[in-house]
Amino acid sequence: MKQKQTRKRLGDLIVEAGLITEEQLQMALQDKLPNQKLGDALLQKGLITEQQLIEVLEVQLGVPHISLYGYPFETNLFSLISRDTASRNLVVPLRKDGDKLLVAMADPMDFFAIDDLRLSTGFQIEKVIATRDDIVRTINKFYDVDEDFEEMMEKPKNGDSNQEESLTDESSPIVKLVNQILLSAVTQKASDIHVDPQETKVVVRYRVDGILRVERTLPKNMQSVLTARIKILANLDITEHRVPQDGRIKVNVEYYPIDLRVSTLPTVYGEKVVMRILDLSSSLTDIEKLSFNKVNLARFKQLIEKPNGIVLITGPTGSGKSSTLYAALNKMNNESVNIITVEDPVEYRLEGISQIQVNSNVGMTFAAGLRAILRQDPDIVMVGEIRDRETAETAVRASLTGHLVLSTLHTNDAISSINRLIDMGVEPFLVATALTGVVAQRLVRKVCRDCAEAHEPSNRELEMFAKRGLKIERIMRGKGCASCNMSGYKGRVAIQEVVVVDDEIRRLVMNGESVSKLRQVAVQNKTIFLVDDGLLKVKQGMTTTEEVLRVAIPE
Repeated sequence: MKQKQTRKRLGDLIVEAGLITEEQLQMALQDKLPNQKLGDALLQKGLITEQQLIEVLEVQLGVPHISLYGYPFETNLFSLISRDTASRNLVVPLRKDGDKLLVAMADPMDFFAIDDLRLSTGFQIEKVIATRDDIVRTINKFYDVDEDFEEMMEKPKNGDSNQEESLTDESSPIVKLVNQILLSAVTQKASDIHVDPQETKVVVRYRVDGILRVERTLPKNMQSVLTARIKILANLDITEHRVPQDGRIKVNVEYYPIDLRVSTLPTVYGEKVVMRILDLSSSLTDIEKLSFNKVNLARFKQLIEKPNGIVLITGPTGSGKSSTLYAALNKMNNESVNIITVEDPVEYRLEGISQIQVNSNVGMTFAAGLRAILRQDPDIVMVGEIRDRETAETAVRASLTGHLVLSTLHTNDAISSINRLIDMGVEPFLVATALTGVVAQRLVRKVCRDCAEAHEPSNRELEMFAKRGLKIERIMRGKGCASCNMSGYKGRVAIQEVVVVDDEIRRLVMNGESVSKLRQVAVQNKTIFLVDDGLLKVKQGMTTTEEVLRVAIPE
């Protein structure tokens, strides 16, 4: 009975701290899984951050909290607790004092784990709270497999069979290292892993929130086994080093299902490998969660609910175009419509939708796939990307014969997409008739909620907001903390502009008018441009002006 009371108190404390409202608490209590802790349920919903939860737990349990970022660990203590125990119970040893061992735990109420540790180490256990991410990062860093590697490198190579065995044997050091690189990337929420061979070393980098940073540097003599292990996982030819290869990896690393897209590229220092992590659990599927502002969301829904026409989503690589496309398809996906996609490659598998993979080796191009689709009686067609005139013309023809066509294009803003189609060789009158709307999208980093502070806007920022007809009193900026790796940013949010092609824009396109004329009409239609949407999000405290200017240019 006492447990129930504690849980109730935790909820009340979080409400009292002003982190969530009473309604949000009740909703979380209703929605949480039977054995799930309330704190975890609130974290999953994104209502509070782990740091905020820890601060409340500290008050509730009287257990101090600690940041492990830059903590002076005593590495000899790591031999007391095995990696398996540390990962399973989310604990790391901090220091020894007589017969007492101080450990950091993600859940200080886990009495079974504490008993377990007391019996296995023979010490009295004292505890402090640390965030889950902090603990996982520490485990990945200090329970290293370096000693194994030194041993592996010293072993004489007796034939290839030994080498091959070490690449597939789960207990071999190279397999452990690759698992560790993958797990570490997933826990840090990286979107890509780069393995870069250089003249004297191999550098492993992660792209987190759109920014690449070095994770670890490995000796040059490990390059070939590392690449070979990744190629074995991705079913690639390990004997071929001269041509680029593509593959997929589906693995479970420490109970995480990980889906990766792998690409190898021969460089002068050996093969560079890039792995794109596909997070299948993220809330890709809900259009409401894509951070559209109200006006843009209403316009976008209006576009995709039309029975025919082309809707384009534009932006550079890695700006979340696929996520927006998939969310739109998911919204329209029901038994009464036939949705077919042609993609290169098929990233996310969606139930109830026929997805085709482009394969140019056998002549299955976007245009060929699209032509074949049109004989399959579709209602909605999604083309991964319009790259050439043939695909563009087929897409236009499909939309004019009563299909709704969704696709992506690489341009800088929504309006220049119209001209891009004309440049590809599609007749202006066809573009004007077929195109119903264009969405431009970028991703900006979100201010870290744990270390955000309010700042006075600078004169330049005040001017910028005034020029867009907005007022700003304070700007939130992260000062840098352990949970955001001292960057001040954690997570990303999309900014969009939605241009609806109306009769006036159609007339201008048919007459071959300039982009600036089209822009004037878009302004009259009260279009919210990328910069405006970005600045509105700065005003809400989600991001900073530097981030908005990094991805969008105010005209």
